[in-house]
Amino acid sequence: MMSRLRSPWILLLPSIMLMLALFGWPLMQGVLEAFRGDEGFTLANWERLFNDPYIFTALRNTLVLIVIVVPIQILLAIGMALLMQARPRFASGHFYLWCLPLAISELAAGLVWLSIFDNRGYLNSLLVSLGLSDDGVQWLGYQNTGTMLLAVVLAEVWRATSLVFVIVVAGVQMIPRDYDEAAQVFGANFWQRLRHVTLPLLGPSLQVALILRTILALQAFAVAQALTGRDFPLLVGETYEWYSNLQNPAVASAVSLIVLAISLATAVFYLRTVRQPEEAR
Repeated sequence: MMSRLRSPWILLLPSIMLMLALFGWPLMQGVLEAFRGDEGFTLANWERLFNDPYIFTALRNTLVLIVIVVPIQILLAIGMALLMQARPRFASGHFYLWCLPLAISELAAGLVWLSIFDNRGYLNSLLVSLGLSDDGVQWLGYQNTGTMLLAVVLAEVWRATSLVFVIVVAGVQMIPRDYDEAAQVFGANFWQRLRHVTLPLLGPSLQVALILRTILALQAFAVAQALTGRDFPLLVGETYEWYSNLQNPAVASAVSLIVLAISLATAVFYLRTVRQPEEAR
């Protein structure tokens, strides 16, 4: 009997050890580093962090970015997935075209959009050629917070919507067509079928997409760094700033713990609010 009880844990042991080595040990070291000083336990690292003028701006910018980007990407991904379900002409071409940004790194995507929003970029060149502006617009100027946010949002939406799209497409493919056809027989229009059939059954896929995309949005750094530098600070950017430029791993660990706490809180929130209906299980 004991051997039967132990056998599953023996099979899981390599995976458990790998997870502890890759995640558990670095997490423990990060927590210790954030609360460690020359004389042992200290809160001095946190005091120094919260006295930094950039941290609250970075927190605000990160949360605003998530609130704007994630809903837009979810709506776009659902619309694109429903279009794929309708099987338009050249459907496979649409799929590969929409998934193309997945093959582009964050930094490369940021540089692409920098060539558009730069003072001498394509957008300003277009505005000048059309006579809509004399010298162009300072889209990425430090005093224009709104246009900097717009540039980062557009770059993130373009770069990462394809990831949400792939997840939602997989979820749509798992929905039996019988449900939609039955709703049509009973006279339900497109919006009624979408609200009462498609979206409830997409709950698990949307849950995964929301959790993954929110966590990745919290980690957004390279795109904003390429576009704005530290003029539009984000939390992960502050982690890099404290660790590499200011040479303070303890404060960098404190920032990373804030990112971890927000990630866990949003994951729990999505797990509790976006659920698969009982009758669909």
